Amino acid sequence: MNLNRKDVKKIRGLILFTAVVILALIKFDLLWEAFVFCIQIVKPFILGAAIAFVINLPMRFFENKFFSGEKAKPKTKRVLDKLKRPVSMVMSYVVVLLVIALVMITVIPQIAATIKVLAKEIPVFLENTINYLEVMLAANPEVVGYLSSIEIPQIDWQKTIQDIFGFLQNGMGNVLTSTFSVASNIASGAVNFFIAVVFSVYVLSQKEKLGNQFGRVVKAYTKPAVYEWCMKVAGLLYRNFSHFITGQCTEAVILGAMFIVVMAIFRFPFAIMIGVLIAFTALIPVVGAFIGCFIGAFLILVDSPTKALGFLILFLILQQVEGNLIYPHVVGNSVGLPSMWVLAAVTIGGSLMGVVGMLIFIPLLSTVYLLLKEDVNQRNNQKDGKDREKGKEVKTTVKNKSEGE
Repeated sequence: MNLNRKDVKKIRGLILFTAVVILALIKFDLLWEAFVFCIQIVKPFILGAAIAFVINLPMRFFENKFFSGEKAKPKTKRVLDKLKRPVSMVMSYVVVLLVIALVMITVIPQIAATIKVLAKEIPVFLENTINYLEVMLAANPEVVGYLSSIEIPQIDWQKTIQDIFGFLQNGMGNVLTSTFSVASNIASGAVNFFIAVVFSVYVLSQKEKLGNQFGRVVKAYTKPAVYEWCMKVAGLLYRNFSHFITGQCTEAVILGAMFIVVMAIFRFPFAIMIGVLIAFTALIPVVGAFIGCFIGAFLILVDSPTKALGFLILFLILQQVEGNLIYPHVVGNSVGLPSMWVLAAVTIGGSLMGVVGMLIFIPLLSTVYLLLKEDVNQRNNQKDGKDREKGKEVKTTVKNKSEGE
């Protein structure tokens, strides 16, 4: 069998690929540790890119809305072009910080006040419970007799005290170790977050240049067909992520406003605070609003158990309205993904990466869904075209035979 150089090159590439796959399977644990180590190193930059992507949405709005300069004079337009990027960037960061501050100022003081109320109510509840048990036992002496007949095992108090002291001695060391570990993690997290914010500023200030450089690198090292496909996928990812974040924020605001209005109408306590909390937690797809519901029901329960039950019923009703009418139109249509696959994306993403996975996997799966849908339609159209051509050929052949006869 004669093989040319092209065939030999393909065989070498196939052998090398097989060897790499086998080595990766054998040393999977080592490769995974190396991957996690690399992710930890570049984690601030990944976070910075994510912050830049989110901040870019309001920044682009401010640039187009307030600094377009279409009707301005040439000199004024030059000034606007110089100011629009830094001013829009600062305005975007301020808006995001104000939203976070609003949530914290609205929710945290109320939760702290509720904890104080619970601290006062729990001793009273325990005292009332003890009094109730005393009255019940006095009215039911057979219960006292039954409890007296129960054999209580003897406790070696000396050994118990020694065990407690030993636990405390070991526990203090563990507490100190845990304290230092937590403090170092907090310091490391603060440094990484600061680096991420600084990196996001650099990305936003040079986003056009970075996009152009990315396109030139891909074009230089890939074939034209691969380059076009990469640019197409990048455009779909950007569009889906942008639409998803915009739609999720819009849906969260609508849901929070619904709760504030309806709770105010039916005179539920903490209407504004619970509405803001539900709007904030609703940024987490599908399950986020339930987190706000749990906290809201807990806060209302301290004030009135009956109103807490009413709040749960109200939440279920508004959740059905939001899930069936608002979410499919605002978020589902924005990413072009059916609700069944939205649930699948949330489940898979949450299992793999927690809350971050829930946010990432919906636009990712939406991109895969659109690419697969386009490819399937294209292949079916090609097959249908071939079938039609074959049908025409068969009809022509039959017609020719009939005319010849």
